[in-house]
Amino acid sequence: MRRPEKQIIDGDMLQTILSDAIICRIGMCRNNVPYVVPMNFTYHDNALYLHAAREGMKLDMMAENPLVCFEMEYKTEVSPAPTSCGWSMKYYSIIGWGNASMITDSEDKMKVLNLLMAKYAGEMNDSYPDEVLSKTAIIKIEITEMTGKSSGYPKPGTCGNYND
Repeated sequence: MRRPEKQIIDGDMLQTILSDAIICRIGMCRNNVPYVVPMNFTYHDNALYLHAAREGMKLDMMAENPLVCFEMEYKTEVSPAPTSCGWSMKYYSIIGWGNASMITDSEDKMKVLNLLMAKYAGEMNDSYPDEVLSKTAIIKIEITEMTGKSSGYPKPGTCGNYND
């Protein structure tokens, strides 16, 4: 990281970002052409989980090249200033890399779908009809590396509360 003073090394803060960020952008590449797509996600046991239709560009690209990059941000806001050059953004973010694979077992798919529902809708433990499960792709991204960054907020572990 170019600005080491902005790097988040506090594990609790990284967990907060992974748990509370709403959208994760997944970057892929095929034939030297990049592709980025925003997705709902959940985080569990050092992996990101996403759901999608069973057909589409992202699945085709991941099948050809399972190496992906991901980005998410948390508590993003504009930080105004008296002059135009003083304006800035406040945010926490994570950029990481991982290996994408498909979850095919119906029981494992249901577990992930329930984790997603718990994140976005509160605690829900539903069963899903086989017809729904057969049409749903569940993507697992095993995280191999990630870096957190804080900009405009107190660095975790210093004065200030990042949960405000």
